[in-house]
Amino acid sequence: MIKPKTEVPDLELPLVNGAKWSLYAQESKVFTMLVFYRGLHCPVCKKYLEDLTKKLKDFTERDVHLIAISSDSEKRAKQAAKDWDIDELPVGYNLPIETARDWGLYISKKISDKEPDQFSEPAVFLIRPDNTLYASAIQSMPFARPNWDDILNAIDYVEKNDYPARGGE
Repeated sequence: MIKPKTEVPDLELPLVNGAKWSLYAQESKVFTMLVFYRGLHCPVCKKYLEDLTKKLKDFTERDVHLIAISSDSEKRAKQAAKDWDIDELPVGYNLPIETARDWGLYISKKISDKEPDQFSEPAVFLIRPDNTLYASAIQSMPFARPNWDDILNAIDYVEKNDYPARGGE
């Protein structure tokens, strides 16, 4: 498990638009937000990422860079990008299961033919510009994820009050 105030590992992934993405290359002055999602098979993920896409401007105005990440193959990730209303959202794929474990994500095995053999469960990480973990919400199930408005309000509070990362002791 990665503790708050500690450096996170670099993460480099291909994006569905053909570009390459690197966590350490981000130049946000506030946060980079990593949104790990289960994959194409997950209707909860579809709604969650579509809702996030509607809030992209709000995050951008706060200088928060973000990416949605899954262990899905290129084909599955591109299908999600095509079928879901997430055109503006950077979507990374091919997250290795071992890397997901390094980030403390829960791993599930498929229980239906719609699912890949293994995939990571959802999580949201806020990373400071110095590549340290500020906050995380890691789920073992597809349900009960953080609300985007709550995260936006928290970012506003943190920035206004210079609120420190907590839970790293």
